[in-house]
Amino acid sequence: MTAILFYLLSAICIISSILMIFHKNAMYSVLFLLICFFSVAGLYVMLNAQFLAIVHIIVYAGAIMVLFLYVIMFLNMSTPITIRKSKLVMGIAVFTGSSLCFVLVTALWATNFGQNPAIVNQDIGLASTLGKVLFNEFLIPFEVSSVLFLSSMVGIVIFNKKEQKDE
Repeated sequence: MTAILFYLLSAICIISSILMIFHKNAMYSVLFLLICFFSVAGLYVMLNAQFLAIVHIIVYAGAIMVLFLYVIMFLNMSTPITIRKSKLVMGIAVFTGSSLCFVLVTALWATNFGQNPAIVNQDIGLASTLGKVLFNEFLIPFEVSSVLFLSSMVGIVIFNKKEQKDE
């Protein structure tokens, strides 16, 4: 059952990515990208990384997609864009695609799939495990980054207050 779900989510991700790239309407491309993001989040859940899946949905499917839609509506890109393809651009695209395929095939050829994978901790993607590691091993960097974020927020508020007084 998990293999079928994995193949289904992977197929949805690949098909929506291809449709996103080749669709002429920018709004539909954004929607296909959103479908791809949700299928990747489903793959994260299958890998027992629930926290990463939730963050992926909040950050990418939420914030980034709103930004993309805002830019598309701001630039009025709802009409299809026609692009003239010169022979130089097509040649560069073919060369780049061929190079990428060569690198991927070489990497797959060098990979030994017959070895047994290392035993992996099954709790590695859970939020509770992340919290334990974050507050035990990485407490000092976590606190330094939180103080940095707090000071930047205070600086922005002070900067905006000064601009409002000048007006």
